[in-house]
Amino acid sequence: MRFLPSVKIRVLSLIGILLGVIVYKISISPGPSNGFDLSNSILPRDEIVHGGPPRDGIPALSDPKMIAASAADYLADSDRIIGITLNGQSRAYPIAILNWHEIVNDEIDNKRFAVTYCPLCGTAVAFDSSIDGKSTDFGVSGLLYNSDVLLYDRETESLWSQIMGQSISGERVGMSLVALPISHTNWGVWRNRHPDTLVLSDDTGFERDYQRNPYAGYEKSRHTFFSVNNKAPDTYHPKEIVVGLGINGIYKAYPFIELDRNNQARFEDTINGVRLTFDWDSANRSISITDVDGNPVASIQGFWFAWFAFHPDTQVFRPRNT
Repeated sequence: MRFLPSVKIRVLSLIGILLGVIVYKISISPGPSNGFDLSNSILPRDEIVHGGPPRDGIPALSDPKMIAASAADYLADSDRIIGITLNGQSRAYPIAILNWHEIVNDEIDNKRFAVTYCPLCGTAVAFDSSIDGKSTDFGVSGLLYNSDVLLYDRETESLWSQIMGQSISGERVGMSLVALPISHTNWGVWRNRHPDTLVLSDDTGFERDYQRNPYAGYEKSRHTFFSVNNKAPDTYHPKEIVVGLGINGIYKAYPFIELDRNNQARFEDTINGVRLTFDWDSANRSISITDVDGNPVASIQGFWFAWFAFHPDTQVFRPRNT
């Protein structure tokens, strides 16, 4: 088929416009840094990697719909949740939803906080969202360090390492967030302990199949999607669940397999001279930690490889009789 001259001109014009749009989009593309300024990064630039999605490609939730426990018919008792209690009010955030959103910005009695979860590291941390006396919300940057999610605050677009709890670039570089105590447990256990709890609704405003795990099989695999600086020794499976604590620069990991060997529902241990009490629920794979005054202590639960990547000098808990 032959084009008439006028048709040829229109076709060539359209091609030119399309090429111009493509070139323009490439010129403004955020590139490997997703548009974040890494010029003052405290981490090596080549160790901050693109995780695949663009900035906010994994959409954080802000002030989401919360429902009563009795209305959460989409949850089974065995489903894992992140629970938090502030000012006597309890809320639960199912892992099945966090797998798709990674951050929930929420508020209880005017106290703003962010529940964060990195599926690649299995790490859940809740942070007080107050920075310099002002509350902020966090988004998912699409960037990773040591396979762990980098958050960004929406006020200054500074990047924050979840496991480090510290800003690694931007206006707030070097600043730290305050971690809040949370429970990583089963929905049935949490609901029984906190019958008045609210729980994150699966009506999030996003089209996601929350009954499907996008990381199915990952937890059992010995492989990771991204490399890390410090490869964990083969003492444990790379995805062995550990609870990690840091006390004034001294870090210690409590692998679940060692807690089973310890075979004590309650025990005490000391980190850097600080005495702590551990309550271990082997059946439901959850642990709570309190100080000498009975106050809950914030910790990080996640995969062994991830904890070691950030803390290669970590101590490791082992029962005295082994």
